[in-house]
Amino acid sequence: MIVLHQGPGSYYFGMYWFYGNFIQTITMKTVCSFLLCLITIISLAQDEEVWKPASKESEAYHEYRIKPTIPPYGLAKVKALIARIEADEEDSEVLKPAVYSSLTLREKFTYHMIHAESYSQNCDAMPPIQDEHKKIFAYVPDAFDEYNWSKRQINFFLAHRDSVTAFMSESIRRTKRAGVNFKHAIIEMNAKEMIPLLIQTYNLTKKDYDILTVLMQLMKDNQYEPFLKSASYKKLYSDNSDYQSFLHYNKGNEDLIIKRATDFYNASKK
Repeated sequence: MIVLHQGPGSYYFGMYWFYGNFIQTITMKTVCSFLLCLITIISLAQDEEVWKPASKESEAYHEYRIKPTIPPYGLAKVKALIARIEADEEDSEVLKPAVYSSLTLREKFTYHMIHAESYSQNCDAMPPIQDEHKKIFAYVPDAFDEYNWSKRQINFFLAHRDSVTAFMSESIRRTKRAGVNFKHAIIEMNAKEMIPLLIQTYNLTKKDYDILTVLMQLMKDNQYEPFLKSASYKKLYSDNSDYQSFLHYNKGNEDLIIKRATDFYNASKK
């Protein structure tokens, strides 16, 4: 138990949170996350304009951005297994090794795409993004809220790269879209071979700007020099940028990103 004492009558703060006669044990990680959220809420509350509601168009696009692709392979079975997982002391939700090993490759793919095992609490007290539907962001939004893929899950994507890209490509061609979970997997695997399909899919509707984000992240992660020297890179990924940095959507930026990504893909095949 960690205690801060400032003399008689002072408050004690530690690993126990008292509410009436009820004592709830919490982890230090939860305490720190709570304090971070509290500080953020207080800071944002000082500026009423920060909490300006987003437009209906912006809200609709946000929902579109965070929508995942749900694979069909053994979906009912996988969902039932996930429902029975018990969280560990770190609040992570991991399928037991023996059960996990019993799944087929396609069932494991479904499991990873709909369930992230590692808990990582975030502070959700963020103001609505204004005009989200008019922006090309530096990063793809979170796919699993307060959870992330575990090391085991990332290793699965890397070890079965060919199968995973084949499963995703099949789905993208069938549904004409790539969910937020697919986008993260493409980035994790550095699946630059999927660039032509991503561009083809984007051109069907020209409204999923996060596909353009994936193209830029692939160029960044592969240190593609023409992109690293661009004004776009400086605005999105320099020391002065942050997670919500963006480019304004316009045809000029759209065409430039697609051209650079196409040139990068062609160069990577040589």
